[in-house]
Amino acid sequence: MVEKVHISWEEFHQHTKLLAQKIKANGTYNKIIAISRGGLLPAGVISYELDIRDTQAINISSYDGERQRTAEEIVIKADIGEVDEQTLVIDDLTDTGTTFRLVKQLFPQATLAAVYAKPKGKKDVDIYGVDIPDKWIVFPWDI
Repeated sequence: MVEKVHISWEEFHQHTKLLAQKIKANGTYNKIIAISRGGLLPAGVISYELDIRDTQAINISSYDGERQRTAEEIVIKADIGEVDEQTLVIDDLTDTGTTFRLVKQLFPQATLAAVYAKPKGKKDVDIYGVDIPDKWIVFPWDI
């Protein structure tokens, strides 16, 4: 059986607000791109915390159930207009970093942020909120 880490709604909210503080200390941003689906909730919280109204989403699917897809299998759907150095791309988790490496190719000027970072993936984001062990993460919306 796979070891799991359960995150409560309260923990998720606190950790997302911590990420928002780190983002604010890093610079000024005027646009958020959420990586759907996991990035939708943290992007919403961060948009309120930083008063960023221009929020959009891209769809990147790196998991098929509990199986992680290979880089060649990952599906990306994006049509979000101009992306510059004042753009944040947000997801809930950087696991292996594969998703963020693909996003960096799409949006090289954007700042990449995740609420949680596993050891392998944290080098692929610019900012993250909390270190998390290399275990299966159960988010509150997964229950």
